[in-house]
Amino acid sequence: MSMTLEEAISRARKYSPQVVQAQGSIRTTAAAEKTAFGAYLPTLGLSASSSLASAERLNPATGTTVTGSADSYSAGLSAAWDVFTGFRRKNERLRAEAESQSAQAQLVGQLFSVEFSVERAFFDALRAEELMAVAKARIERANQGVGFAERRLTVGSATRSDLLRAQLEVSTARESLLQTENQRLVAALSLGRLVGADGPVAPTHSGPTEPTPLKSSREEVVNNLVAVAPSIRAAQAAVASAEAGIGTARSQYYPSVRLSAGYDWFNQDFGLAGGRSSWSVRLGLAYPIFDGFVREQGMVRAQTQAEVAQSLLQDTQRSVRAEAERVLSQLLLAEERIALNQQAVAVAEEDLRVQQERYRLGATTILELLTSQTALVQAQTTLVSLRFDYLLSRAELQSILGREL
Repeated sequence: MSMTLEEAISRARKYSPQVVQAQGSIRTTAAAEKTAFGAYLPTLGLSASSSLASAERLNPATGTTVTGSADSYSAGLSAAWDVFTGFRRKNERLRAEAESQSAQAQLVGQLFSVEFSVERAFFDALRAEELMAVAKARIERANQGVGFAERRLTVGSATRSDLLRAQLEVSTARESLLQTENQRLVAALSLGRLVGADGPVAPTHSGPTEPTPLKSSREEVVNNLVAVAPSIRAAQAAVASAEAGIGTARSQYYPSVRLSAGYDWFNQDFGLAGGRSSWSVRLGLAYPIFDGFVREQGMVRAQTQAEVAQSLLQDTQRSVRAEAERVLSQLLLAEERIALNQQAVAVAEEDLRVQQERYRLGATTILELLTSQTALVQAQTTLVSLRFDYLLSRAELQSILGREL
């Protein structure tokens, strides 16, 4: 199975347990918001009951006991509305809204976190494929070196040691290829797990892997984009929720006013005709004068939670800013190193070409040829690693900021 990066990200977002959990949190907080709004509405209740019982009574006219039944049927409708709750409903609504905003920010953060995990596995697999191409080219050059050594050994211009060293380079190159193939398999298996596949998933090239400049400047990223990062938005929502909790705790110091009304119907016969009915309206006020310092404890707990939330917000802001600065520095460093290593690869390729021709003509030793081959392999390997390190750093920065760059 093979996938493009876009297909892999789409599938991973569908199968990720973290994303499913974050989506569930949004549904839960949306229900909490509805409950907070419902606290402003009156409550309605409907009740009905019936009873069937036998009864015995004395008939004074005849002096005999008469057996009968004492049945009853009743129904009632009641309504109640909290006129004033000490601003508790308002603060609970604010807390529900803050928790909903926090859940939405966490979902965005989880989506980009999953995207970063997919990109890391995807790019690791692509990196391994390109390193395999480097290893195969190394094997081909090593085989050419063996051919050169064999021809020189035949004409007596080289020693047996030259041939053995050239053969050793072939074995080393093949070992490197096997290791890279294993790395590709591990990355493909990791990618398969992320996208919900039972086996390895091979990456399909869907875009350039060369570094591209960011659309936003460093100053814009640090000063503007960091401020709206998902983790910071979630921390800000946590502060708002904690502050609303202080208002909820403070509501216990206010009296509460409740309006209630009811209508009841009673009948001894099964039917709507006849019977007796009654209604009632009540307005009540309640105020706890002393509750054993429970209100004070609630206020202290709410204020402590608010202080902790504010401290976490400040720490999150510093942490996100530091991470963004670190990744940006890595990007700039990678860009410069990529340019330098592109030059190094070109120089190593030319040096190897010259050394191969000189060795073929007998003007140099096998050690110099192998040194040039090793230098080219190192330069090519470093260039491949730097290109994908740049892509991963860019993906990490997008995961931190919660937006495409």
